[in-house]
Amino acid sequence: MTRVRRHIAFECLHNFRDLGGYRAADGRTVRWGRLFRSDSLGKLQGQDWDRFLALGIRTVIDLRHPWEIERSGRVPRHQGLGYHNLSIEHRPYDQAGLDPDVEPARFLADRYTEVIHDGVKELRRALEIVADEAAPLVFHCHSGKDRTGLLAMLVLALVGVHEDDIVADFALTELATERLVTEWHAAYPDLTLRWPAYGRAPAEIMRVFLAELIARYGSVRGYAAEQLAVDDDLVMALRRQLLHR
Repeated sequence: MTRVRRHIAFECLHNFRDLGGYRAADGRTVRWGRLFRSDSLGKLQGQDWDRFLALGIRTVIDLRHPWEIERSGRVPRHQGLGYHNLSIEHRPYDQAGLDPDVEPARFLADRYTEVIHDGVKELRRALEIVADEAAPLVFHCHSGKDRTGLLAMLVLALVGVHEDDIVADFALTELATERLVTEWHAAYPDLTLRWPAYGRAPAEIMRVFLAELIARYGSVRGYAAEQLAVDDDLVMALRRQLLHR
């Protein structure tokens, strides 16, 4: 489970990685090459597109707002590639324009709490798609950090991955931060990046969020049962698709 193996190199994608290799509580592990997370796939072209197709991915879940897709594009259309737009965030905000004094862990934990309560319909549907799809699948948002991180947390927690590994996976975006910031400056040369935490993913953010989620619902499974109507059948389906000995 090295960082080198987990991150997959692309020219225009900065945060594409494999969620395989994490050990579940029952001793099984998440399959390599089965579930991926990424920043925006609207950037795919040329050799990057060829690299993407070589992974055998058959389903894309795009967690962005429709207006983001209109602005930045979606994954290229391709025969046999299923596409689902499930915008889980209902209250958009501009991270780049935040006041420099805004503390990232508190601010983003609050935003994540909004998302998991506003986006229950979309999150439930995303879990169903992951559970139903036997071929490789990828989900993504813009930077592959916040919305993508929330869905990754849900999936990993429901298949039994330990909280420490979930937090560590979230924090791996830190390896992409410099490239994400460079990309922002290139896209908006006339604007100022005000928030120094833009593109950052310190582990504390997910720790704070999970602590408050668990205090309220008892566990991630408790949240999923109460808010997403996730039952044992759906959990077992996720585990059948994603785990192996």
